[in-house]
Amino acid sequence: MVRYKKSEEKRKQILFAAFEALSESGYDAVTLQGIADHAEVSKGVVHYYFENKDAVLIELLEWLTGRIFEQEQTAAQRQDTAMEKLTAYIGAVFVSPGKNRKFYRVYLDFLARASRKPAYREINQRFYDNCSAISTEILLLGQQEGIFSRELTPDWAAPLIRAVIDGCLIQWLMTDSDDQHELYKQSCMEAIMKLLRVCA
Repeated sequence: MVRYKKSEEKRKQILFAAFEALSESGYDAVTLQGIADHAEVSKGVVHYYFENKDAVLIELLEWLTGRIFEQEQTAAQRQDTAMEKLTAYIGAVFVSPGKNRKFYRVYLDFLARASRKPAYREINQRFYDNCSAISTEILLLGQQEGIFSRELTPDWAAPLIRAVIDGCLIQWLMTDSDDQHELYKQSCMEAIMKLLRVCA
């Protein structure tokens, strides 16, 4: 049990190092040696846990999107009303300029390759399905509370909510301005509210 726990901790150490390396250097420039350097281990240690660079990056995307989803889901579930849940959800996504910048630099690198790598595409689809589950819960609760349009269906609205979120964050990323982060967060919330109240 202790050995298993240490093994899992070492894998997470390598994955976090891969995330840092990708954030700094970009997908094409990252090597196993670079990941090892960030993890402060030998390249042989990385090879012990992962067959190659692709194996590291596939598990990294799975691990990273899983962590992001869990944080966002937990934030929403701690609240009671639809508005509280939506506010908490947006707050968990727009966590901070530094963290958002790192995540989206890495995530956009993965998305750029998803059309050619089925493994990336499948992981990303699971992530978006999970995000849609959060949005669906918020939408249905808001409809019960009478604050969101009853004409909206989860199949239509839930993917659009995440599209607005990602779109706002990508636009913010392009500004390269920490000062604009809160403005884009507020704009994101306002856009989603307009979407959910359409035809109300």
